[in-house]
Parts: sequence; structure tokens; C-alpha cells
Amino acid sequence: MEEQKQIEAIEEIVRRNLNIIGEDVNREGLKKTPRRVARSMLALTSGYNINPADVLNSAKFAEDCNKMIMVKDIEFYSLCEHHILPFFGKAHIAYIPNGYIVGLSKLPRVVNVFSRRLQVQERLTREICHCIQNTLNAKGVMVVLEAQHLCMQMRGVEKQGAITVTREYTGVFEEDASLRQEFLDMIKL
Repeated sequence: MEEQKQIEAIEEIVRRNLNIIGEDVNREGLKKTPRRVARSMLALTSGYNINPADVLNSAKFAEDCNKMIMVKDIEFYSLCEHHILPFFGKAHIAYIPNGYIVGLSKLPRVVNVFSRRLQVQERLTREICHCIQNTLNAKGVMVVLEAQHLCMQMRGVEKQGAITVTREYTGVFEEDASLRQEFLDMIKL
């Protein structure tokens, strides 16, 4: 579906939802809300339109390097698929190259691609890790995400400040507990 048709369809749904909860969609503050929500939703789910392997392959370089490469404290924002409420935090990524390295900015871009989809944190962690592993054929990849979930803070259990930590690892990180610990020490977990 073309973008303009998507915007119009989402706008209509937002108008109906506002009416259902008792709002007047014609009042000054809400007149443009359906369009703003529609554009926002398309931006927040733009990751469906990008192949993350293409992002990595756009800056993949042959290099004889066999030590851990890490990018940590990568901010991310996503939407929980259960409540369509935000969750956000930091991603930490390390990999051991196997003949190829990738431009460092591509790792945060991969995080953005996967986080700009309706998600659960566990799957988001796994998708980032396995995309890097499969695209680079790395000796190993480790990904840790730390996040706050507004679905836990604003509704339901209403626990402020709770942090959810997920991790996924492949290859040498699976085989070598000391390598995993080195990674965790570097991110202070």
C-alpha cells in the first residue's frame, strides 16, 4: 500500500478510536491529531521497509582482525507489540570478525531497523544478534539490551524504573564463558 493510502487508513482508525473514548475529534487540539498519529506510526514502524543485512553489506570490508569489536550504549526506541507502548534503552553489541569487519555506524543502524518494528525485547535481541552473525559470518556475536517498558510503568503493574535485560550470543561467545564475562565487564553488567 502506498504511503498516502496508509496515512489515510490510519487517520480514519484514529478518528474512530478518539470518538470511542468520548473525544471530540473536531476540537482545536485534536483536529490534526489523526494525521500526526498516522505519520508517527509509519515512522515508528519504518524498519519493516529496510533489509538489515543490506545495511551491514553496504559497509562490509575484508580485514584480518580477530579481536573483539564492541559498540556499546546504543540508544534505541521501539514499540511493544502487546500494547503498542514504547520501550527504550541501550543496546551493547560485540563481535569477533572472521575475515570481515563492518563500518561501526552500521551496528546502530541495524538496531534501528529491528527496533522500528512492533517488537518484544527478547526477539529484538535475537534478531540483532543473528543478523550480524549471519551477514558477517562472525566467529561470534553477543548482544545485550537493557530497556524500560512503558507498558510496565504506565499501566498494569506500574513499576517505575524497572529495567529488563536480555542477551543473545553465538559462536565463540557460546563456547567461552570468559569471553562472555569480558564483554559483560566492558559494559559493567
